[in-house]
Amino acid sequence: MIAKSDESYFPQVQSKMVLAPEFEAKVIATEPLPESEAVWTKLVKKIYLDPKGVTRTWESAERRTRPKASGIDGVGIVAILEKPTGPEVVLQKQYRPPLDKIVIELPAGLIDEGETAEEAAVRELKEETGYVCEVIESSPVMFNDPGFTNTNLKMVHVSVDMSLPQNQNLEPELEENEFIEVFHVKLVDLWEECIRLEAEGYAIDARIANLAEGIEIAKKFKL
Repeated sequence: MIAKSDESYFPQVQSKMVLAPEFEAKVIATEPLPESEAVWTKLVKKIYLDPKGVTRTWESAERRTRPKASGIDGVGIVAILEKPTGPEVVLQKQYRPPLDKIVIELPAGLIDEGETAEEAAVRELKEETGYVCEVIESSPVMFNDPGFTNTNLKMVHVSVDMSLPQNQNLEPELEENEFIEVFHVKLVDLWEECIRLEAEGYAIDARIANLAEGIEIAKKFKL
């Protein structure tokens, strides 16, 4: 996760998106979802044998979008900008209807048919933030909430070369229903920023909270 350290390489791109200025994004109704209308998710009943041989059932959710040739749903992207004032992580603010809140997130997205996790990460970072990047490494497959869903992802670490012209004049390629604000936070301050942002009413994505907590644990135990 490498970027050139000259401060002049870092354009002010804290706000590349305006969150629907005509209206406040909010849930206006919640109702059951008929199976015939479900495009992205489905509920399933798992019938299984427990360690004592007893037959049991389990309710869970699955995505409908996982590529047939892939065992992975999506990617999260860890993009670190190395600056003279210290490394900063690229974050996003995005309204999420399931929470009815704006969520602080890492760039992320679903894998398309025929893509690897790494290819998806490069594409998604460009689409959501405008940054052009190169892949450094990928994590093992991670499961978000295994008691509820089989949804999974890989965390892909990327390098952002801030000397590239493409990374000076950012041009995100957002879809019509995407409203994303991009900003940066110093890694050393990430935990405090999570606390501050939550106090302001934002929801904190678990992947960011885990990253921030890991940094704090590393500090405490001098790892």
